[in-house]
Amino acid sequence: MECMEGTTCPILPGKNYTYALQVKDQIGTFYYFPSLGFHKAAGGFGGIRISSRPLIPVPFPPPTDDYTVLIEDWYKTNHNVTDTPIKLPIGDNVYSSLVGQSYSVLIMTNQPAKDYYIVVSSRFTLKVLTTTGVLHYSNSVGPVSGPIPSAPAPLISWSLRQARAIRTNLTASGPRPNPQGSYHYGMVKVTREGKRKQFEKQIKIKPYAVNNASFYPVDTPLKLADYFKIDGVYKPGSISDQPTNRPIFPVTSVLQVDYRAFVEIVFENWEDILESWHFNGYSSFVVGMEIGKWSPASRKVYNLNVAVPRCTVHVYPRSWTAIYVALENVGMWNMRSKLWERQYLGQQLYMRVYTTSTSLRDEYQISKNALLCGKASGRHKGLL
Repeated sequence: MECMEGTTCPILPGKNYTYALQVKDQIGTFYYFPSLGFHKAAGGFGGIRISSRPLIPVPFPPPTDDYTVLIEDWYKTNHNVTDTPIKLPIGDNVYSSLVGQSYSVLIMTNQPAKDYYIVVSSRFTLKVLTTTGVLHYSNSVGPVSGPIPSAPAPLISWSLRQARAIRTNLTASGPRPNPQGSYHYGMVKVTREGKRKQFEKQIKIKPYAVNNASFYPVDTPLKLADYFKIDGVYKPGSISDQPTNRPIFPVTSVLQVDYRAFVEIVFENWEDILESWHFNGYSSFVVGMEIGKWSPASRKVYNLNVAVPRCTVHVYPRSWTAIYVALENVGMWNMRSKLWERQYLGQQLYMRVYTTSTSLRDEYQISKNALLCGKASGRHKGLL
C-alpha cells in the first residue's frame, strides 16, 4: 500500500499512525510528502536519504558532507481557485524545477578556496525566475564576485537533448552486488501497450482528464474495496488503454492489468506547458522522448540499453514520452499528473495490478491496525 486516497484512509485530526517500510531497491535522495488535502503546502514535506549497503561499492569516494535542497511551488492565491477550469498563474515568488523529479549531485570541491554561486532558474516560463545560493569553502579567501551565470537558452530542444543525455552507468553497482545493467529491459517482450493523452476541457468543475476519463474520488479506498470484496466502489477497466473520441466523463478511473505484465506507456502532451507524471510503486525505464506526435515508428529511436529508471517522468510541450515498466508489484497503484491543480481536477487514474494468487510472496495481507473508512469501516475481523 502507498498513501493515496485510493489505497488508504486519512489519519484523522489528533491521531497518529506509524508506517513500517523497507527500502531496498534504490539508493539516493528522495522526497516525501503527504498526498491528501493541502498538507504539503503547509510544510509537510522533506527529504529521505537512502545509502548503499556497507559491502556494496559506489562509483565515487564517500563525500565529505551531504546536503538536501528542496525546491517547492507556492501560490499566494486562495486554494479555491483550483475549483474552476481557469489556468493557475505563475506566482512572482514561485521557484520552479522539473516537476516532481529529484537528483543526487556530486560536487567536487577542488577549485580555488572562495565562494561560488549556485543558481536555479525557471524553464519554459514567460518570465524567467532566478534564485541563488552560495557554496562557501571553509577556508574561503573571498566572497562571490561578478554576475551570476546566465541560464541556457530557453529552448525545448536544448532541454530535450540534456534529458536524453542522462543515462545509466552500466559499470556501477546498484543496491545489490550485481551491476545496474543486469536487467536487460530492452530484450523483454512488451505484453501490453497503452497511450495516455491528457485533455483540458470543462465538465462542471472537472476540466482535466486522461484518455477522456476525469477521475472522480469515492469515500472508500479502492484497495480496501478490493481486499474486502466490496461491490459498487469502482469498476475495473473504467478507463481505456487508448484515447477515445467520446466526450470527457467523470469516473473512478481504474485500469486492469495483469501481474508481471511488461507494459509500454506513451504520454502525449499537446499543450504549451511542460507536463510531469508520477507512477506510484514502480520505477519505469524512460525509453524515449521527442517533439511531435508518437507513432509506432517512434520505437526506432527508443533507448533500449541505458535508459534511466524513474518514478516521475516529464513530457515536453507538444511532445511525447515513452516508458517501459515491469508490473511486479501486486496492488492498486496511482498514476497522476504532478501539477497538483490538474491532479485534483481529474488528471489521474489507478492501475490495478491483479493476480489470482493469494501467496504472501506476491502481496502481504493488510495489517490488523490498518486505517478503515467508508464502506470498509468496522471490517477489522480477519485482519492479521
